[in-house]
Amino acid sequence: MRVFVTGATGFIGTAVVRELLGAGHEVLGLARNDAAAEALARSGAAAHRGDLSDVESLAAGARACEGVIHLAFIHDFSAYAAAVETDRKAIEALAGALEGSGKALVVTSGTALLTPGRTGTEEDAPERGHTLGQRGASEQVVLEAAGRGVRASVVRLPPSVHGAGDHGFVPTLIEIARRTGFSGFVGDGANRWPAVHRGDAARLFRLAVEKAAPGTRLHGVAEEGVAMRAIAEVIGAGVGVPVRSVAAEEAAAHFTWLAKFAAVDNPTTSARTRASLGWRPEGPGLLTDMRENGYFLTHT
Repeated sequence: MRVFVTGATGFIGTAVVRELLGAGHEVLGLARNDAAAEALARSGAAAHRGDLSDVESLAAGARACEGVIHLAFIHDFSAYAAAVETDRKAIEALAGALEGSGKALVVTSGTALLTPGRTGTEEDAPERGHTLGQRGASEQVVLEAAGRGVRASVVRLPPSVHGAGDHGFVPTLIEIARRTGFSGFVGDGANRWPAVHRGDAARLFRLAVEKAAPGTRLHGVAEEGVAMRAIAEVIGAGVGVPVRSVAAEEAAAHFTWLAKFAAVDNPTTSARTRASLGWRPEGPGLLTDMRENGYFLTHT
């Protein structure tokens, strides 16, 4: 299968490209610039020039392939609504290009858009009325495409997709601890983040583009919920700073744009995903990965 991958040179995307090529697929990766195109060539993938705002280029890339994996997202949480709208339009373009073809479209979403405080499942719709749930509009486009002859599915990723080269939420928490002189958690720190190693996430995307049923939501979750206090304690030990609680009303000042994520209680199961696709996470857990795989050497 030839697969068009957006976000192909990102932290997760490079792992997905490697996974696809290793399974015998061809990859056409979206490249915004020469550096991205050169990185794709070095990996063994072909490059397709364009970006998320160039919907005609996205549609052309989709039409040139038998499947699409959409990973790219503008991670500017100070302008989250605009990023979500760009994502929605990009997915509409990809889905429109594949309409009636029976080809696969796998779109990335997040577990943090689910109702907080209870264990989320693949059957749960996004929570309405809170900021993190805005990405649900993109999920709706995918579900509608499944009714128009596209084998469309959604992979929800947890707040922590971890592994070597991680530059996401956990490294940001490490940077905050270094800057402020302590590792913080909100309230009692009992709120939970699900997590997955990026190699396991990459394998799930490959399985989804190969055989996910149309209209399904999949959860790329290995650990259902790691307490934020436990994450803060590992960071404190790794950085060499004390660990302490941050009051809810002070969270925005301490965690800045990450405050909503630092406070969310997002336990999530992947039981249906594992049963439907035979996906079995094999990578290390988040806390082990943080302690043993360079998190405190890389982010200085």
